Amino acid sequence: MNKGKVFSLGFQHVLAMYGGAIIVPLIVGGALGLTSEQLTYLVAIDLLMCGVATLLQVAQNRFFGIGLPVVLGCTFTAVGPMIAIGTSYGVSAIYGAIIASGVIVVLTAKYFGKLVKFFPPVVTGSVVTVIGITLIPVAMNDMAGGQGSKDFGNLSNIALAFGVLAFILLLYRFFNGFIRSVAILLGLVAGTIVAGFMGKVDLSAVSEASWFHMPEMFYFGVPTFNATAILTMVLVAIVSLVESTGVYFALGDICERKLTEKDLQNGYRAEGLAIILGGLFNAFPYTTYSQNVGLVQLSGIKTRNVIVVAGSLLVLLGFAPKIAAITTIIPSPVLGGAMVAMFGMVVASGIKMLSKVDFTSQENLLIIACSVGMGLGVTVVPEAFAQFPPTLQILTGSGIVAGSMTAIVLNMVFNVLKKKETVSNVTHLADHKVS
Repeated sequence: MNKGKVFSLGFQHVLAMYGGAIIVPLIVGGALGLTSEQLTYLVAIDLLMCGVATLLQVAQNRFFGIGLPVVLGCTFTAVGPMIAIGTSYGVSAIYGAIIASGVIVVLTAKYFGKLVKFFPPVVTGSVVTVIGITLIPVAMNDMAGGQGSKDFGNLSNIALAFGVLAFILLLYRFFNGFIRSVAILLGLVAGTIVAGFMGKVDLSAVSEASWFHMPEMFYFGVPTFNATAILTMVLVAIVSLVESTGVYFALGDICERKLTEKDLQNGYRAEGLAIILGGLFNAFPYTTYSQNVGLVQLSGIKTRNVIVVAGSLLVLLGFAPKIAAITTIIPSPVLGGAMVAMFGMVVASGIKMLSKVDFTSQENLLIIACSVGMGLGVTVVPEAFAQFPPTLQILTGSGIVAGSMTAIVLNMVFNVLKKKETVSNVTHLADHKVS
């Protein structure tokens, strides 16, 4: 594969995760009342650290890096807790908690890696399916123009989104090879050009952005360490590791690579290091991005050098805000049209993983039913658990987390503990016969 093709595929990965990467700093910064200058720094440093985190993960050595085509970005799970910590204890407490949680993840990665036995296909398939299902509403909101937009649901937005989706499908139908692998990128470019003629492209963000930006450690001041804040961010980190485990297994399945306990340990350590760096440079906790799994499945390109390009581009964008701002001009309906295909492929990957499950077992059917039901239910009715304490809402505020935890717990109840009981009973009967 020549350099031009590798660059295009890497850029396609950046576009797939870009919206999710910048929306977290915009939400958190806005809620904490940051100035426009501080907000610009937050977005730029976030992109840079997304790139660094991705490069740490795609690398593979004895200590860290899972070596799969995985892209990292800031976790949405941390949005609510970060705002709560910043409001109660100040911005410095946010970054003290992030640094502490990252250190804990690095130190405990060895023990998390031993949990691989708790992730058979019935769990990983359910988790990946839930991830895809819970992402679909994001795509649908963007298709309509973006949640909260004045023209939400406008026919021109819907037509533009379906036009992008149709264009991508046509590329898949009539082309092979490289054109097919960059179909998402071509759809985004074509859709943005059409949107420009429709008056839906705003270039003001590009003109206002500066050309160069230098990262600064402790930009918001020296971090402070509050016990409650640290405990909260540790819970967020654990939840992120659960989400990432599903992504690891999905990519492992796509790349036809069986993940070992050591692979998981290295992946967790890379995430821990990324979280620490995020805290030091006043960015965010990082986790694997599931939308890029769909892109790997769609493009069929599984090589790590494409992800290295994506990570390097994110670092470059972090240093050059004006270049980074170019990608923000892609209208929401254009992104939504492409996301339907990408997120749908994540669901398809989950269903493919579930094909390895013994469906004659009522227990397995119940695990899938409850985990998917909880994941979809929390996504559709997020206010259902609004009265829960903030600490518990970390587990109930996200459909991905709620569905994943349901699958893990039910698998332990129905499969892991049941097997132990069976073995214990057999041993007891054997001892009884001998006596």
